Amino acid sequence: VQLQASGGGLVQTGGSLRLSCAASGRTFNTYGMGWFRQTPGKEREFVAAIRRGGGDTYYADSVKGRFAISRDNAKNTVYLQMNNLKPEDTAVYYCAAVWSSQSITVVSAWAYWGQGTLVTVSS
Repeated sequence: VQLQASGGGLVQTGGSLRLSCAASGRTFNTYGMGWFRQTPGKEREFVAAIRRGGGDTYYADSVKGRFAISRDNAKNTVYLQMNNLKPEDTAVYYCAAVWSSQSITVVSAWAYWGQGTLVTVSS
């Protein structure tokens, strides 16, 4: 599976951004997708995930109520709508694909990763 993330940028506090991640190489609706983020000197952290059918979604407590993950299986794309952004949301955001039976919040549970897209939230 190849993943290409896009949509990052600079936004003010309270603003919104939508990240996209286009997947290829395997039938898209057969695997779950997720988003993680990472800041310098810190470990990559779980943000959100969505099952292959799109019916079940999962979020980190820090983004619940502000972020929404969705997927369009016809376009082989997963999205992360980020609203009410805060400076602490500043990070490189990575999309991930195909999680194993481990907890979805664990980096090692995911088999494939995109290249990352930078989100900067100014105060």
